[in-house]
Amino acid sequence: MTTPDIAARRALGACAALMVGALTLTACGGNANATDDDGKGGKDSPKTSTAKVVISAKDGSTGASINATGVKVSDGKLTDVKMTVAGSGQTVPGAISADGSSWKPKEQLERGTKYEIDATAKDASGRTAAANSIFTTVSSANSFIGTYTPDNGSTVGVGMPVSFTFDKSITDKKAVQSHITVNSSSGQQVVGHWFGDQRLDFRPQEYWKAGSKVTMKIDLDGVQGASGVYGVQKKTVSFTIGRSQVSTVDVNTQTMTVVRDGKTLKSVPISAGSAQHTTYNGQMVISEKFVQTRMNGSTVGFGGEYDIPDVPHAMRLTSSGTFIHGNYWYNRGNPPFGREGTSHGCVGLADVQGAQGDTTAKWFYDNSLIGDVVIVKNSPDTTVSPDNGLNGWNMAWSAWTAGSAA
Repeated sequence: MTTPDIAARRALGACAALMVGALTLTACGGNANATDDDGKGGKDSPKTSTAKVVISAKDGSTGASINATGVKVSDGKLTDVKMTVAGSGQTVPGAISADGSSWKPKEQLERGTKYEIDATAKDASGRTAAANSIFTTVSSANSFIGTYTPDNGSTVGVGMPVSFTFDKSITDKKAVQSHITVNSSSGQQVVGHWFGDQRLDFRPQEYWKAGSKVTMKIDLDGVQGASGVYGVQKKTVSFTIGRSQVSTVDVNTQTMTVVRDGKTLKSVPISAGSAQHTTYNGQMVISEKFVQTRMNGSTVGFGGEYDIPDVPHAMRLTSSGTFIHGNYWYNRGNPPFGREGTSHGCVGLADVQGAQGDTTAKWFYDNSLIGDVVIVKNSPDTTVSPDNGLNGWNMAWSAWTAGSAA
């Protein structure tokens, strides 16, 4: 899952000094002067290179971009660029463009790191120009990063929102949101909604159209999200919406009906929450899948009521701990599936220990994607909160759009 101040990346270079015999020529601000390399020194021959080398990170700056730092030249071609980590001398790999007009690092730079760039170029007459800069990239304390889902290149279900969680509170929400665009090949309108100061989700009014491609452009590099805090991310992410699968759990009948592309695939018995520990109602999106995982009641407010180290075929529905998962510890003489709710709020399916065998839980796990929707109805509990997991579908569209800052 996945990066500074635009002003700090103005095209300014460092000072460069070049000598021809006893003559010393110096250029600052990236406009590096160069010697007259033809050696003739005629009175009509200019003694400085017309090439102008510019390093984007100003010499001495402390907020350089970890994405956009590089070198450019006008009226000439770059011949050599060396970038190192200041102090250690570790080389930072990079490449000069095919036309010789620019250079950039091959990998994203590290935050809060001091670097040095030395660059040389030649003009059409072969005269050399040079520039150098020692600078520090934006620090972690003065930058923010958004962890996002889904991942680039993934295929997800129709309910999957784009969700950002920022590592710092955002006060200029409009600036941040306006530099993230989400578009779908389906043509659906996509709107962002803020949950507090650190989470921003995007979704269309209805579920995504099956088979569509969604593209997210993140252009936060240098965007001020709060006082003295700037974004560092710049990338494009795309993912594909798979087939449509929406499964509906009816607590009254303790069954779940799985519908794919508008047709019922299967109806299976389940065991929802008990009368003491009911299951949330509402539209819930599968956000994680685990072939096996530990479930400890003490982590979700149930003390020592249970601690199961190998819950099979578990798929998360809420951040507060609601899962749809396999159950192998049920009473074999009195199976609850299709009859009664016995869980602490999860939706249980018949399974075996070790996550092996041809079981109902394995079938559903194998046939589910991250982003598939599980709807629970007829539970005595309340409707799940839109920000409890990736469950913004439980908010009316008017309320959703009202929470947009763009």
